[in-house]
Amino acid sequence: MPRVAPFENHHQRYEAWFEKHRAAYISELLALRPFVPCEGYGVEIGVGSGRFAAPLGVQVGLDPSPAMLVHAAARGIEVVEGLAEKLPFEADSFDHALVVTTLCFVDSPARMLAEARRILKPGGRLVIGFIDRQSALGQDYLAHQADSVFYREATFYSADEVAWLLLDTGFSIDAWGQTLAQPLPETREIESLQAGRGQCAFVVVAATRET
Repeated sequence: MPRVAPFENHHQRYEAWFEKHRAAYISELLALRPFVPCEGYGVEIGVGSGRFAAPLGVQVGLDPSPAMLVHAAARGIEVVEGLAEKLPFEADSFDHALVVTTLCFVDSPARMLAEARRILKPGGRLVIGFIDRQSALGQDYLAHQADSVFYREATFYSADEVAWLLLDTGFSIDAWGQTLAQPLPETREIESLQAGRGQCAFVVVAATRET
């Protein structure tokens, strides 16, 4: 079942997180920016309130939470209510797809990635941003998972696991990037993007749909 209730009931609290942790949010945006194409027709799967799709120029956003979609629509996103594992789009519809901190909330990451591959055009790009389970922040989230409104039912993945999921689904991996080297409470300055993975909490991977 989609894990919608926390976002429906606490969407204002979700929005407040980005203001409270603005340096971390901007760091994540800057990490994603080089990997998200500036041209073409794009969709964010799990768009939430549009905090990433809007500034990154992604036109369409899908989410199972109507309350979150109200925020995304207000940010100029063309919103669609639906599930990541059963996307309501035709095959070969998009040039690129974005998935940010959504992987941990879906029931089947493999099914979501298969659906992302289906709706992408041949050679289309998929960009995923996620919290690496093996990072210090990932471990902290796990340690306090029961106390978190949003992450109580989340399933975190390591970078290696995300790589295997992508390869198994028919994607080729193009590049990795990372940011947030400091613990979240200590992140008061915007951090620059670093290459690779394994040193920071927020990891970005760009992959291409193989034909």
